[in-house]
Amino acid sequence: MNSREAPNSIPAQLPPSLAADRNGAVAILRLNRAHKRNALDNDTIIGIEKFFTTLPEDIGAVLLHGEGEHFCAGLDLSELKERNIAQGVAHSRLWHDAFDKIQFGKVPVVAVLHGAVVGGGLELAAAVHVRVAERSAYYALPEASRGIYIGGGGSVRLPSLIGVPRMMDMMLTGRIYSAEEGQAFGLTTYLVEPGQGFAKGLELAACIAGNTSLTNYAIMHALPRIAEMDPATGLEVEALMSAIAQADGEAKVRLEAFLEKRAPKVTRS
Repeated sequence: MNSREAPNSIPAQLPPSLAADRNGAVAILRLNRAHKRNALDNDTIIGIEKFFTTLPEDIGAVLLHGEGEHFCAGLDLSELKERNIAQGVAHSRLWHDAFDKIQFGKVPVVAVLHGAVVGGGLELAAAVHVRVAERSAYYALPEASRGIYIGGGGSVRLPSLIGVPRMMDMMLTGRIYSAEEGQAFGLTTYLVEPGQGFAKGLELAACIAGNTSLTNYAIMHALPRIAEMDPATGLEVEALMSAIAQADGEAKVRLEAFLEKRAPKVTRS
């Protein structure tokens, strides 16, 4: 995958395993351990949480991608050797906290997936809001063959994306899915040729950053929770969120522009 340098830097102090730039209102976070297939160690997880909690106020979306041939091959297993049960629970919660800052953070996140999207890398991908896959991407959950169980929130996030039976099959048998299969069953919503993921992801992130911050907040925070509510409660929360969004000053400006035919209509290109 070909990465691009963005013109302005993000001020967060990150470990060498991460690199951050920006392109206009889009912050770009790169997993930067290509020699380890971008495996995630503790420093990287802590850095991810710091990045997402210290985003500048003028950032409207984040683009996440991996350096080298792979997005992320999962947990750096060298960190598991001497860990006891209490340390294991703390480690899992470290991942949970970091990935929650992505899913329920300040701004929507687009991920570009290529090469290995395996184990913890798939859990990381599940925490974002829009996923773009290059045709080189492949997905697996090989933890069972190593005598371990996922700990980065995959048990919660992945079933809603791919279903419990498919996830169980992946974990029990080591089944590997291709980019095309992932697209077919809804893991990703965009499929592009190798080398084209970054440009597509940046295009989508820039589009998202152009929305009002309140609307993006509703989509990120309210929508997934409404989907888990009983219908009557969900409809009530939807009505409240809709009323809040339409009362926002920026929303009124945009609606006025549309009514005065100064804003484009939705058309099929």
